[in-house]
Amino acid sequence: MMSKTLKWISILLIFLLLSACDSGQIFHKIRPGGKILAFGDSLTFGTGAEKGFSYPAQLKRLIARDVINAGVAGEVSADGARRLPALLDEHEPDLVIICHGGNDLLQKLGKQQLQDNLRRMFEAVNQRGIPMVMVAVPQPGLLLSDADLYESLGKELNIPVVEGIIGKLLSDPNFKSDQIHPNAAGYDRLSKAIADKLMELRVI
Repeated sequence: MMSKTLKWISILLIFLLLSACDSGQIFHKIRPGGKILAFGDSLTFGTGAEKGFSYPAQLKRLIARDVINAGVAGEVSADGARRLPALLDEHEPDLVIICHGGNDLLQKLGKQQLQDNLRRMFEAVNQRGIPMVMVAVPQPGLLLSDADLYESLGKELNIPVVEGIIGKLLSDPNFKSDQIHPNAAGYDRLSKAIADKLMELRVI
């Protein structure tokens, strides 16, 4: 009877361990004053909204954590992959949020190249033991659905992905400033979707 009980306890412990490791990364509660690096292109920079209304600025107010805006408008993923390591070493963030790839998709630079560069970004973050969340970017077109590479890369590398939100915002005139950028209200919605993901991961 005792051996059966120990067997079931062992099975339960293995199950709990696998569940805890399901994300492939270790997410810890970020203390007040902890740092989050928001890395990306114009969608992170906040193009389309006045200063102070980018998604990182609104996320900072929403979750009471220091969210550093490391967005560069017009940047392609190859340049982003080169830029990221120095920022990680400079800021030593508790978490990284990457929203990148829109310019690659608009310029038709190739999905494989984008996927490779996003993988390079993940490797730079992962090598430093920092957890990472990715925000999916829509494929240009009528439907504005997420480019499928974000879902596949998320599964491959076990990266939590915020899905569907940017395309949804850009499909609604109330939340966009132009065809490829949200307005302040749109960035507010984006910051809330990201905050929901962070709460789901129990980091805030």
